[in-house]
Amino acid sequence: MLVKDAIYGEYEVEAVLQDLIQSKPVQRLKGIHQGGASYLVNSKWNVTRYEHSVGVMLLIRRLGGSIEEQIAGLLHDVSHTAFSHVIDFVLEKESEDFHEEIFEEILLQSEVPQILKKHGYSIDMIFKGDFPLLEQPLPLLCADRIDYTLRDLYRYNYITKDEVEAFLPSLYVKDDVICIKGKQHAEWFVQTYYKEVQDFFMDPLNVYGYDKLIKLLKQALGAKVITKDDFLLTDEEVLEKIRQSGEYELNRRYEEIIKPVNLQENEKEYEIHLKGKPRLIDPTVIDSNGIAAASEISSAVKEMNERAKEKALKGSYIKVI
Repeated sequence: MLVKDAIYGEYEVEAVLQDLIQSKPVQRLKGIHQGGASYLVNSKWNVTRYEHSVGVMLLIRRLGGSIEEQIAGLLHDVSHTAFSHVIDFVLEKESEDFHEEIFEEILLQSEVPQILKKHGYSIDMIFKGDFPLLEQPLPLLCADRIDYTLRDLYRYNYITKDEVEAFLPSLYVKDDVICIKGKQHAEWFVQTYYKEVQDFFMDPLNVYGYDKLIKLLKQALGAKVITKDDFLLTDEEVLEKIRQSGEYELNRRYEEIIKPVNLQENEKEYEIHLKGKPRLIDPTVIDSNGIAAASEISSAVKEMNERAKEKALKGSYIKVI
């Protein structure tokens, strides 16, 4: 099976990966938007968890990761609910990890264990395996973090394909740690990452969409129009239940999300204040002087991290005008 990707190009993948890509849990991710409410307020903000999951698999492959780690990369988001991290706010999960809490249960109830067994792999490999390229705690790099940054910002025209292609060869794995060769590439990625988690995530329109969708879903739960189990459907399947409910207030709230709106960042007069967990990045850099954290060799990275931390702790204040 030939897999084509806008970021990494074309790859022929093994039968186990082909079968997993075609499985229901992975195909469902085509209906889960990475940005949660983003696509409702801007139809161009439409990257899906499917694109991201395939991308993570291919990036791990590009970096020399094993088939097992590629499988883990492909499957790492299958338990994401409709609207992705919006549901963490609906369920008031401050750690924003609800999908991780249900990951094992979702996989065990699917056809994934049988697919893996057919090809000589065990589901326990996913639950107990060590996959250092796939996931690392912040502020380190990992395939998950790199892919969603590059994918979103390329799709949304914050960065160019030439910039992506210039950056990718700078990635280097040493002792299972993804590093960046050269301070200049590291500074570019840190700047790009903050375009993602601050300029895009915290764009007033994005914040507005998040706030309105959180309130809509909470009210729909309270009215028993939807249940917590419905979050395992796709985005549009959940919305269709709400649209078909006949509940005037729910439909009014939905229309409020999708209608054009004028917004202003205003810390003194605001209607919406949204604050997520701080997401700071400090990649490991390899250069002629050895290995070090980017912030240790670059004042620019250090300053970007300080500004990002301050902004994240403050959150976003939005006024509807």
